[in-house]
Amino acid sequence: MSTICHFERLSWTELAAHRDAGSGLVLLPCGATEQHGPHLPVNTDTVIAERVCLEAASRSGVLVLPSLAYTVSSGHTRKWPGTFSLRHETFIDTVCEIADWLRSGGWSRLLLVNSHFGNDASLRVAVEKIRIEHLGHLQVGLKHTFLLTPEIRDYFVSDADDLHANRAETDLMLHLAPDTVGMDLVEDDPDRTAGTVFSHPVSQTSLNGVTGAPSLGEASRGASLFEEMVTALVSVIETAKTEDPPLSREHWALPMP
Repeated sequence: MSTICHFERLSWTELAAHRDAGSGLVLLPCGATEQHGPHLPVNTDTVIAERVCLEAASRSGVLVLPSLAYTVSSGHTRKWPGTFSLRHETFIDTVCEIADWLRSGGWSRLLLVNSHFGNDASLRVAVEKIRIEHLGHLQVGLKHTFLLTPEIRDYFVSDADDLHANRAETDLMLHLAPDTVGMDLVEDDPDRTAGTVFSHPVSQTSLNGVTGAPSLGEASRGASLFEEMVTALVSVIETAKTEDPPLSREHWALPMP
């Protein structure tokens, strides 16, 4: 993995040169700091988001911003220690302000890469705000690592639709950070949300913070899943480097005051 893809490890002159020589695209990994059952560390989502971004970026020649590790985890409540959550509005504002500074630095494309489902609603609001505020200057998109292809999505939900700290996440962490995984502590817990009408926080659906069958986790499967995710993200990046609005500027640009 090349250090050139780490935005924060470059000087401003190096960043300017990279910006001017490239596509103007930057990735922002979005993770979480929250409980992940008895066997996984609280940085699980951040590790996955960051590592997928960095590996894909190293193959694509784009930059990766420092990961957002404090995001929206309020759905896990305060039942288990280790969870930290920003308010939805705080997280939305944070992403929008990062986008504002990115644009002022001369970049024109921002891809949010998220590995925590609890961030979805806030990130979609942030995308809506950014795309209108910076219309014609900064393009923005959102991709979830667990939804990059139908096959990846199907594997993630294979042991639980309302998944958390499940087989897929355990597979990945056994591959990416095995020294942080305690398979001797693993406890499966079934998905209890089938047929529900209301949205219930994790404290009302899980006994131990897990939803799924992490006991099935395997490092070898994590390695192959990681490669699937990286390959899929590389494809997204290559498209994002050159994608322009379907209609040319003359059709949507606002008249000068």
